[in-house]
Amino acid sequence: MNTRDLLIEIGTEELPPKALKRLSEAFGAGIRDGLKGAELAHGELSVYASPRRLAVRVDELVEVQADKIIERRGPALTAAFGEDGCPTKAAEGFARSCGLDSVDELDRIETDKGAWLMYRAEQPGRPAAALIPDIVRGALDRLPIPKRMRWGALDAEFVRPVHWVVLLFGDETIEAEILAVNSGRETRGHRFHHPQALYIAEPAAYAPLLETEGFVVADFAVRREAVRAQVLEAGRKLGGEAVIDEALLDEVTAMVEWPLAIAGDFEERFLDVPAEALISTMKANQKYFHLIDANGKLMPHFITVANINSRNPQRVREGNERVIRPRLSDAEFFWTQDRKRRLDSRIEALKDILFQKQLGTLYDKVERVAGLAGDIADDLQANRAWAERAAWLAKCDLMTEMVYEFPELQGIMGRYYALHDGEPEEVALALDEQYLPRFAGDELPATPTGQALAIADKLDTIVGMFGIGQPPTGSKDPFALRRAALGLLRIVIERQLPLDLPALIARAVKGLGERLTASDVATQVFDFMMDRLRAYYHDSGVGADVFDAVHAQRPTQPLDFDRRVRAVNHFRRLPQADSLTAANKRIANILRQAAEKGIEVPAEVDASRLSEPAEQALADRLNALEREVVPLFDARDYEPALARLAELREAVDRFFDDVMVMVDDQALRANRLALLARLRNLFLRVADLSRLQG
Repeated sequence: MNTRDLLIEIGTEELPPKALKRLSEAFGAGIRDGLKGAELAHGELSVYASPRRLAVRVDELVEVQADKIIERRGPALTAAFGEDGCPTKAAEGFARSCGLDSVDELDRIETDKGAWLMYRAEQPGRPAAALIPDIVRGALDRLPIPKRMRWGALDAEFVRPVHWVVLLFGDETIEAEILAVNSGRETRGHRFHHPQALYIAEPAAYAPLLETEGFVVADFAVRREAVRAQVLEAGRKLGGEAVIDEALLDEVTAMVEWPLAIAGDFEERFLDVPAEALISTMKANQKYFHLIDANGKLMPHFITVANINSRNPQRVREGNERVIRPRLSDAEFFWTQDRKRRLDSRIEALKDILFQKQLGTLYDKVERVAGLAGDIADDLQANRAWAERAAWLAKCDLMTEMVYEFPELQGIMGRYYALHDGEPEEVALALDEQYLPRFAGDELPATPTGQALAIADKLDTIVGMFGIGQPPTGSKDPFALRRAALGLLRIVIERQLPLDLPALIARAVKGLGERLTASDVATQVFDFMMDRLRAYYHDSGVGADVFDAVHAQRPTQPLDFDRRVRAVNHFRRLPQADSLTAANKRIANILRQAAEKGIEVPAEVDASRLSEPAEQALADRLNALEREVVPLFDARDYEPALARLAELREAVDRFFDDVMVMVDDQALRANRLALLARLRNLFLRVADLSRLQG
């Protein structure tokens, strides 16, 4: 079958930088799905994106759809013809629906289940050129654009005004109107370096033509790496290391078509301002990359990426230096002004800031969190006074000029201001650590005070929102409760904190008191936390059945839960695991059936009633192993305990091979059930292994 390459390009005004990569990927996926839906086979699909264009190139696209046979089964012959042999209305209606004039034009099909009328027709494939315009329109309609715009008097809607459209199939143009623009084969180069039209001979020539003549690197990934390389090289020339923030790199790449890194300087006096504030203003306002020295200290330089190959780069450099100076001066001013007041002088101002209508002000929240953090500090044998002090100061930096201007610095600036005020260093660090972890894989609070504060703050929010009937839904989680719950669990588990989750929840519920209107809040929150714990282990590669086996025993300490999960996960890799898992399932079924029949199982095994060698051997092995593993269980050292219990496999297998449990002799039966219950209860000290998949 003949094939050609296809090029699709939508030329626009400058697209939103933060959305460009997502729009490009979605456009490529939309074209791929459209071609698949139209059953048009093709080779590699390449995506291009720059500030003024979204493009897709499809290699070796078939020129025509494959012909296919259409088959439709109609009514059964018994319903298609009357006793007189004439077609029924059902048969005639089916024929008309197939575009036929007579029932006689239909085929018959006979199977083991009966005979039916059948319509068969060969449908010739349609030309790809006729299908592509609608595929493009469909892909554009499905782009993730929150708010579309119109331009001029046109009805077309898109994220930005469209100026040209390329639809090139091989060396021929597909004529169509896309977003109120007639398609052609001419693209545009760089807005300044080559604003004139560029004639595209064939799709394969698209990217090379733009780069060599149009001053446009159309491939987003290639342009991104060019930006990275230039920025890093500029940093090396200044004797430092340019710090590449991947999100900033994406945004800068989306702002330039012909990147050129240019280094600049700023006055060293600004380095007296906290580095995080300077970096925030450089990144957020100017899209600059910052530099650090060999000791990780901020250097008085920056790197910007221009979208033009200037004949006088020195003027570009000076212009950027001139622009950054007032930004850094603002940060310097905020830093100076904020330190004129102590952080604790802002506590009263928290009474004027609403946290949540039903849960009160920020002052109300920190009052609750202070008590909860103090209790957690006691549990951790940490400094209660520090935990309470950190809680009272925790939200005060929200009242400062710096955090008002740069909200992403909350906590960070609190740490700086607390240190300036002479607060204990651990209290100051806790003001920053309260927000950890900020994202998946982020670091966790390192200090006991920070751990107590972070847990208390997150838990108060979770319990509060559940308590007023506003848990997260499938699509909405405005208070980021899922992230807070996962962060809390990570802190407890990964920092190995011996905290009991129901006890923590109960304290938070008590602290919120009459503000809570929902019922059974503690149970709801605990179950929610368990769901997040399930997600935590899923992301770690732990099977759902391992989680369920541990969860069945309802351990209430996340750290204890984690030790059990890791022990079971290790146990299932042992060669004895499958046999003992099957035995646990069998024992669970036997004991359940006995309970259903009202058979009472003794609490102790009567050694004198052990008559079979196999049951005697099992009892002896149990006695010996219990003395070894019970101390391990008591110390919550589950992994070696399960490894020792794995040695029971041979005795257990022999027992089930040689011993009948449900015998007629009631005393003998009860004793054997007691032996199995004793065996099962030993494993239940860790998890319900009967829930593991074989």
